[in-house]
Amino acid sequence: QVQLVESGGGSVQAGGSLRLSCAASGYTYSSYCMGWFRQAPGKEREGVAAIDSDGNTNYADSVKGRFTISKDNAKNTLYLQMNSLKPEDTAMYYCAADRRLNVGWFVHSRGQLINYWGQGTQVTVSS
Repeated sequence: QVQLVESGGGSVQAGGSLRLSCAASGYTYSSYCMGWFRQAPGKEREGVAAIDSDGNTNYADSVKGRFTISKDNAKNTLYLQMNSLKPEDTAMYYCAADRRLNVGWFVHSRGQLINYWGQGTQVTVSS
């Protein structure tokens, strides 16, 4: 059974940094496309960043240059390094995985069709 468990969320002041982690189990981790979504209260879920099995990455325009997605195949762990955080980055962040989809879909969709999700970790950025 596929499991995705996020950690690393918290509260930080604007301009600060956080690193989210997503520990994966139950499937051939390295062959999947994986990514991060976020959802703020009253807003739709949006794709943030994604990375595929070849290491290709994609980012939402709102986070380009500030966020970096990476993965450690040996540890079956996905990361999201978030720098220069802004109050508008405040949201619940979710890890997601799917073998069929690509990094473009992850970032530009609302997450529909994606099979596997974590439970989420809260990120709060104060001004």
